[in-house]
Amino acid sequence: MSGFQPGLITIVVIGLFILANAVRILKEYERGVIFRLGRLVGARGPGLILLIPIVDKMVRVDLRTITFDVPPQDVITRDNVTVKVNAVLYFRVMDANKAIVNVENYMMATSQISQTTLRSVLGQVDLDDLLSNREHINQQLQKIIDEQTEPWGIKVSVVEVKNVDLPIEMQRAIARQAEAERERRAKVIHAEGEFQASAKLAQAAGVISQQSGALQLRFLQTLTEIATEKNSTIIFPLPMDLIMPFMKKLGPGTSEGAG
Repeated sequence: MSGFQPGLITIVVIGLFILANAVRILKEYERGVIFRLGRLVGARGPGLILLIPIVDKMVRVDLRTITFDVPPQDVITRDNVTVKVNAVLYFRVMDANKAIVNVENYMMATSQISQTTLRSVLGQVDLDDLLSNREHINQQLQKIIDEQTEPWGIKVSVVEVKNVDLPIEMQRAIARQAEAERERRAKVIHAEGEFQASAKLAQAAGVISQQSGALQLRFLQTLTEIATEKNSTIIFPLPMDLIMPFMKKLGPGTSEGAG
Protein backbone atom coordinates (compact mmCIF):
# COMPACT_ATOMS: atom_id res chain seq x y z
CA MET A 1 0.00 0.00 0.00
CA SER A 2 2.87 2.35 0.82
CA GLY A 3 4.43 1.66 -2.61
CA PHE A 4 1.16 2.50 -4.36
CA GLN A 5 0.88 6.01 -2.93
CA PRO A 6 3.83 7.63 -4.81
CA GLY A 7 2.66 6.15 -8.11
CA LEU A 8 -0.85 7.53 -7.65
CA ILE A 9 0.50 10.94 -6.80
CA THR A 10 2.67 10.88 -9.92
CA ILE A 11 -0.32 10.02 -12.10
CA VAL A 12 -2.39 12.81 -10.56
CA VAL A 13 0.40 15.34 -11.13
CA ILE A 14 0.82 14.25 -14.76
CA GLY A 15 -2.94 14.46 -15.28
CA LEU A 16 -3.10 17.96 -13.86
CA PHE A 17 -0.19 19.02 -16.04
CA ILE A 18 -1.87 17.66 -19.17
CA LEU A 19 -5.17 19.30 -18.21
CA ALA A 20 -3.47 22.67 -17.62
CA ASN A 21 -1.85 22.54 -21.06
CA ALA A 22 -5.02 21.35 -22.79
CA VAL A 23 -7.44 24.00 -21.53
CA ARG A 24 -7.41 27.66 -22.59
CA ILE A 25 -9.97 30.36 -21.84
CA LEU A 26 -10.21 33.27 -24.27
CA LYS A 27 -11.96 36.55 -23.56
CA GLU A 28 -14.58 38.07 -25.84
CA TYR A 29 -12.02 40.30 -27.60
CA GLU A 30 -9.41 37.52 -27.99
CA ARG A 31 -8.86 34.82 -30.58
CA GLY A 32 -6.50 31.88 -30.44
CA VAL A 33 -4.61 30.90 -33.60
CA ILE A 34 -3.89 27.18 -33.27
CA PHE A 35 -0.99 25.32 -34.91
CA ARG A 36 -0.97 21.50 -34.87
CA LEU A 37 2.48 20.08 -35.41
CA GLY A 38 3.42 23.33 -37.11
CA ARG A 39 0.44 23.43 -39.46
CA LEU A 40 -2.22 26.13 -39.18
CA VAL A 41 -5.52 24.79 -37.88
CA GLY A 42 -7.31 28.13 -37.62
CA ALA A 43 -8.57 30.71 -35.16
CA ARG A 44 -10.70 29.65 -32.17
CA GLY A 45 -12.60 31.48 -29.49
CA PRO A 46 -13.84 33.18 -27.50
CA GLY A 47 -14.59 30.93 -24.53
CA LEU A 48 -13.18 27.52 -23.56
CA ILE A 49 -10.62 26.01 -25.94
CA LEU A 50 -9.32 22.42 -25.69
CA LEU A 51 -5.85 21.69 -27.06
CA ILE A 52 -3.95 18.49 -27.58
CA PRO A 53 -0.96 18.71 -25.23
CA ILE A 54 2.45 18.83 -26.89
CA VAL A 55 0.82 18.60 -30.33
CA ASP A 56 -1.10 21.89 -30.41
CA LYS A 57 0.29 25.38 -29.90
CA MET A 58 -1.89 28.48 -29.54
CA VAL A 59 -1.06 32.17 -30.13
CA ARG A 60 -3.37 34.79 -28.58
CA VAL A 61 -4.47 37.74 -30.73
CA ASP A 62 -6.18 40.87 -29.37
CA LEU A 63 -8.96 42.16 -31.64
CA ARG A 64 -9.49 45.51 -29.90
CA THR A 65 -8.61 48.82 -31.57
CA ILE A 66 -4.99 49.73 -30.87
CA THR A 67 -3.82 53.33 -30.49
CA PHE A 68 -0.29 53.79 -31.75
CA ASP A 69 1.75 57.01 -31.55
CA VAL A 70 3.96 57.48 -34.59
CA PRO A 71 7.30 58.92 -33.37
CA PRO A 72 8.24 62.44 -34.59
CA GLN A 73 9.63 62.34 -38.11
CA ASP A 74 11.91 64.90 -39.80
CA VAL A 75 10.16 65.81 -43.04
CA ILE A 76 11.25 68.10 -45.89
CA THR A 77 8.17 69.51 -47.59
CA ARG A 78 7.87 70.12 -51.32
CA ASP A 79 8.82 73.79 -50.86
CA ASN A 80 12.03 72.75 -48.99
CA VAL A 81 10.95 73.51 -45.42
CA THR A 82 12.20 71.14 -42.72
CA VAL A 83 9.56 70.29 -40.12
CA LYS A 84 9.14 67.69 -37.40
CA VAL A 85 5.80 65.89 -37.56
CA ASN A 86 4.20 63.20 -35.42
CA ALA A 87 0.88 61.39 -35.79
CA VAL A 88 -1.46 58.92 -34.11
CA LEU A 89 -2.70 55.70 -35.72
CA TYR A 90 -5.83 53.68 -34.88
CA PHE A 91 -5.97 50.10 -36.17
CA ARG A 92 -7.26 46.65 -35.28
CA VAL A 93 -6.76 43.02 -36.30
CA MET A 94 -9.54 41.87 -38.61
CA ASP A 95 -8.09 38.44 -39.53
CA ALA A 96 -6.16 36.75 -36.74
CA ASN A 97 -4.78 34.04 -39.04
CA LYS A 98 -3.19 36.57 -41.45
CA ALA A 99 -1.85 38.69 -38.58
CA ILE A 100 0.14 35.72 -37.25
CA VAL A 101 1.02 33.83 -40.43
CA ASN A 102 1.66 36.59 -43.02
CA VAL A 103 3.91 38.85 -40.93
CA GLU A 104 6.38 38.15 -38.13
CA ASN A 105 5.28 41.00 -35.83
CA TYR A 106 2.24 42.95 -37.02
CA MET A 107 2.71 45.68 -34.40
CA MET A 108 6.27 46.40 -35.51
CA ALA A 109 5.39 46.13 -39.19
CA THR A 110 2.47 48.57 -38.87
CA SER A 111 4.70 50.99 -36.96
CA GLN A 112 7.41 50.97 -39.62
CA ILE A 113 5.02 51.33 -42.55
CA SER A 114 3.26 54.26 -40.86
CA GLN A 115 6.56 56.11 -40.31
CA THR A 116 7.77 55.67 -43.89
CA THR A 117 4.37 56.61 -45.32
CA LEU A 118 4.22 59.73 -43.16
CA ARG A 119 7.58 60.95 -44.49
CA SER A 120 6.71 60.04 -48.07
CA VAL A 121 3.28 61.72 -48.21
CA LEU A 122 4.23 64.90 -46.33
CA GLY A 123 7.31 65.29 -48.53
CA GLN A 124 4.97 65.78 -51.52
CA VAL A 125 2.92 68.67 -50.10
CA ASP A 126 3.69 72.33 -49.47
CA LEU A 127 3.91 73.77 -45.98
CA ASP A 128 0.73 75.81 -46.46
CA ASP A 129 -1.22 72.66 -47.39
CA LEU A 130 0.22 70.81 -44.39
CA LEU A 131 -0.99 73.53 -42.05
CA SER A 132 -4.37 74.32 -43.62
CA ASN A 133 -5.48 71.14 -45.43
CA ARG A 134 -4.73 68.57 -42.76
CA GLU A 135 -8.01 66.67 -43.11
CA HIS A 136 -7.26 65.72 -46.71
CA ILE A 137 -3.73 64.66 -45.75
CA ASN A 138 -5.09 62.46 -42.93
CA GLN A 139 -7.44 60.71 -45.35
CA GLN A 140 -4.61 60.15 -47.81
CA LEU A 141 -2.36 58.67 -45.09
CA GLN A 142 -5.16 56.38 -43.87
CA LYS A 143 -5.85 55.08 -47.37
CA ILE A 144 -2.20 54.33 -48.19
CA ILE A 145 -1.36 52.65 -44.86
CA ASP A 146 -4.58 50.62 -44.91
CA GLU A 147 -3.81 49.29 -48.40
CA GLN A 148 -0.33 48.20 -47.29
CA THR A 149 -1.49 46.47 -44.09
CA GLU A 150 -4.51 44.73 -45.62
CA PRO A 151 -2.53 41.54 -46.53
CA TRP A 152 -1.65 41.24 -42.83
CA GLY A 153 -5.30 41.27 -41.76
CA ILE A 154 -4.94 44.77 -40.28
CA LYS A 155 -7.56 47.50 -40.73
CA VAL A 156 -6.35 51.09 -40.27
CA SER A 157 -9.40 53.19 -39.40
CA VAL A 158 -7.97 56.62 -38.56
CA VAL A 159 -4.67 58.47 -39.04
CA GLU A 160 -4.31 61.94 -37.51
CA VAL A 161 -1.35 64.31 -37.85
CA LYS A 162 -0.91 65.67 -34.32
CA ASN A 163 1.84 68.28 -34.18
CA VAL A 164 3.86 70.16 -36.79
CA ASP A 165 6.94 71.77 -35.26
CA LEU A 166 8.33 74.63 -37.39
CA PRO A 167 11.74 76.31 -37.15
CA ILE A 168 11.82 79.66 -35.32
CA GLU A 169 12.62 81.56 -38.53
CA MET A 170 9.61 80.03 -40.28
CA GLN A 171 7.32 80.85 -37.35
CA ARG A 172 8.38 84.50 -37.57
CA ALA A 173 7.85 84.56 -41.34
CA ILE A 174 4.36 83.10 -40.97
CA ALA A 175 3.54 85.69 -38.28
CA ARG A 176 4.67 88.53 -40.59
CA GLN A 177 2.64 87.07 -43.43
CA ALA A 178 -0.47 86.85 -41.26
CA GLU A 179 -0.03 90.46 -40.11
CA ALA A 180 0.36 91.68 -43.69
CA GLU A 181 -2.75 89.77 -44.70
CA ARG A 182 -4.78 91.39 -41.90
CA GLU A 183 -3.56 94.86 -42.96
CA ARG A 184 -4.48 94.13 -46.58
CA ARG A 185 -8.00 93.08 -45.59
CA ALA A 186 -8.42 96.21 -43.44
CA LYS A 187 -7.40 98.47 -46.34
CA VAL A 188 -9.72 96.66 -48.73
CA ILE A 189 -12.66 96.98 -46.33
CA HIS A 190 -11.90 100.69 -45.81
CA ALA A 191 -11.69 101.29 -49.57
CA GLU A 192 -14.97 99.47 -50.14
CA GLY A 193 -16.62 101.64 -47.48
CA GLU A 194 -15.30 104.82 -49.11
CA PHE A 195 -16.55 103.67 -52.51
CA GLN A 196 -20.04 102.89 -51.20
CA ALA A 197 -20.20 106.21 -49.34
CA SER A 198 -19.15 108.18 -52.44
CA ALA A 199 -21.77 106.36 -54.51
CA LYS A 200 -24.49 107.28 -52.02
CA LEU A 201 -23.30 110.90 -51.93
CA ALA A 202 -23.40 111.06 -55.70
CA GLN A 203 -26.98 109.78 -55.67
CA ALA A 204 -27.95 112.32 -53.00
CA ALA A 205 -26.33 115.15 -54.96
CA GLY A 206 -28.30 114.14 -58.05
CA VAL A 207 -31.59 114.23 -56.15
CA ILE A 208 -30.84 117.61 -54.51
CA SER A 209 -29.74 119.18 -57.80
CA GLN A 210 -33.12 118.37 -59.35
CA GLN A 211 -35.14 120.02 -56.55
CA SER A 212 -34.27 123.63 -55.66
CA GLY A 213 -36.34 123.41 -52.50
CA ALA A 214 -34.34 120.41 -51.33
CA LEU A 215 -31.15 122.41 -51.78
CA GLN A 216 -32.49 125.26 -49.63
CA LEU A 217 -33.67 122.85 -46.94
CA ARG A 218 -30.24 121.25 -46.88
CA PHE A 219 -28.66 124.69 -46.60
CA LEU A 220 -30.86 125.61 -43.63
CA GLN A 221 -30.16 122.26 -41.96
CA THR A 222 -26.44 122.88 -42.28
CA LEU A 223 -26.86 126.33 -40.66
CA THR A 224 -28.74 124.73 -37.77
CA GLU A 225 -25.97 122.17 -37.22
CA ILE A 226 -23.28 124.85 -37.28
CA ALA A 227 -25.23 127.04 -34.88
CA THR A 228 -24.90 124.42 -32.16
CA GLU A 229 -21.13 125.02 -32.06
CA LYS A 230 -20.45 128.04 -29.79
CA ASN A 231 -16.68 127.92 -29.79
CA SER A 232 -16.12 129.74 -33.09
CA THR A 233 -17.60 132.37 -35.38
CA ILE A 234 -18.49 131.21 -38.88
CA ILE A 235 -19.29 133.54 -41.80
CA PHE A 236 -21.60 131.67 -44.14
CA PRO A 237 -22.53 133.30 -47.53
CA LEU A 238 -26.22 133.25 -48.44
CA PRO A 239 -27.05 131.89 -51.90
CA MET A 240 -28.70 134.31 -54.30
CA ASP A 241 -31.49 131.82 -54.96
CA LEU A 242 -32.59 132.28 -51.38
CA ILE A 243 -32.55 136.14 -51.49
CA MET A 244 -34.05 136.77 -54.93
CA PRO A 245 -37.70 136.03 -53.98
CA PHE A 246 -37.58 138.78 -51.31
CA MET A 247 -35.94 141.27 -53.66
CA LYS A 248 -38.62 140.71 -56.29
CA LYS A 249 -41.37 141.44 -53.73
CA LEU A 250 -39.76 144.72 -52.74
CA GLY A 251 -39.65 145.86 -56.36
CA PRO A 252 -37.17 147.96 -58.39
CA GLY A 253 -37.79 151.09 -56.34
CA THR A 254 -36.26 149.53 -53.32
CA SER A 255 -33.05 148.73 -55.09
CA GLU A 256 -32.85 152.33 -56.49
CA GLY A 257 -33.49 153.82 -53.04
CA ALA A 258 -30.86 151.63 -51.58
CA GLY A 259 -28.48 152.89 -54.26
